[in-house]
Amino acid sequence: MRVVTERIPTLKSVTVGIWVNTGSRDEQPAQAGYSHFIEHMFFKGTRSRSASEISREIDGLGGEMNAFTTRETTTFYVKVLDQQLQQALELLADLFHHSRFDSKEVEKEKQVVLEEIRMVQDDPEDLVQELHTGQVLGRHPLGRSILGREDTIQSLKRPDLLGYIDAHYDPSQIVIAIAGSFEQATVERLVQRYFGKRKPIHGSLRAPRRPPDVRGGVLAKKKHLEQVHLCLGLKGVAAGHRDRYAVYALNSVLGGSMSSRLFQEVREKRGLAYSIYSFLSGYSDVGTITVYAATRPREVERVVDLVCREITRIYKNGIDRKELERAKNQMKGSLMLSLESSHSRMSKLAKDELIYGRRTSLEEMLAHIDRVTSEQVSTAGRQLFVLDHLAITALGPLSARALQGYT
Repeated sequence: MRVVTERIPTLKSVTVGIWVNTGSRDEQPAQAGYSHFIEHMFFKGTRSRSASEISREIDGLGGEMNAFTTRETTTFYVKVLDQQLQQALELLADLFHHSRFDSKEVEKEKQVVLEEIRMVQDDPEDLVQELHTGQVLGRHPLGRSILGREDTIQSLKRPDLLGYIDAHYDPSQIVIAIAGSFEQATVERLVQRYFGKRKPIHGSLRAPRRPPDVRGGVLAKKKHLEQVHLCLGLKGVAAGHRDRYAVYALNSVLGGSMSSRLFQEVREKRGLAYSIYSFLSGYSDVGTITVYAATRPREVERVVDLVCREITRIYKNGIDRKELERAKNQMKGSLMLSLESSHSRMSKLAKDELIYGRRTSLEEMLAHIDRVTSEQVSTAGRQLFVLDHLAITALGPLSARALQGYT
């Protein structure tokens, strides 16, 4: 396992994260949802602790323990006061190495995950973005829901989960990231004690990742709602792409802030939406740019027109220097504010290792932002903002015919 650390003596907390370089994109169709389900099961009891004892122990430390699954990673973490580091590491190691995956607990947890799937169905903002990802990335594993499908969750068994772990949780695919207040020698000794005995798995069964095609088109799903929820998407760039800072600025100008074009045009000037924003999704080999908005059914075409107009304006004319300066200041402020906790520093350490194979400093990132020019952002806009490739997803009281003319 790789271990990356950042000592921040001014803090009183320390966060330890175990990042496994496997997620929903690494599952076969019949395994859809396994990565996320395994994340749940690590908290359901070990050889020496029951699930309730785990909860009481972390509460007794005054800390926080949780996990999350993405399309490319599965993460387990604990955040505690610095004097509780040894207990936290021992607890996390116990969960990671000695979880029992009891068959009765597996059956109970199926119901929890099925409720989580139903919860997404009841949240139109989450649901339309899930539908949009599936539309844009198609049958590629990245296009599937992280939570899986009801049929794959209902049919999974304990041996299926253990086999998936054996195939994917090779130590070479695991990063331990630690950030906060600690002594380096102490951390090295504790990590060696609790994580240093695991041997590599020879002959990993994980299939190699392949990049998807990003598709356009229109998808409309009728649902009884007060609003129509919209996603408009285009191809973006991969997480480690050399032009990523120019694309960050491009997203900020389009819809990534309150001063962005879409927020000002759609919400502030016309009052057509309460929520409208754009965001980037960057994976190891592909990326997307997505605009989300929710509006009254009779205003859908007007909102889509305005979004397409701003995308076309940037494609044709680029952005001006004032917009770029605002975007760069916003990017730098968001970056610095986001790194004010040991948890966020831990996450950055792990992502840097997984994406770049090295740590990138805050100063290096700020320098990259400073070097972005309006010409670079305009070039990125001409490359990415091509409406011929636009994908539109709509959820609510609307038919696909109303949007056919846009793609």
